[in-house]
Amino acid sequence: MAEVLEATMLVCFGLSWPINAYKNYRAGTAAGSSWQFIALITAGYLAGIAAKFVAGSVNWVLAVYVINLACLGVNWGVYARNRRLDAAREDRAVAA
Repeated sequence: MAEVLEATMLVCFGLSWPINAYKNYRAGTAAGSSWQFIALITAGYLAGIAAKFVAGSVNWVLAVYVINLACLGVNWGVYARNRRLDAAREDRAVAA
């Protein structure tokens, strides 16, 4: 039962990442985004994965951690894209 509850928490929390990536992609700006926040969440997922191995409780829930981490990878990519778009806009504004 503990595994089901852990997976439920991860799924509920993890659903926010694709939504966040889509929202930020559509916004086209990194304004309001924080690499520190994404890094902190990434570190948390990595700690959760490490805990599975340290505790010797590697099971199917690990797959949910990995899926969430992959979604965060997409968020990192969108953040980097939006930073480039912001820099390009700033360069054009300075040149004008």
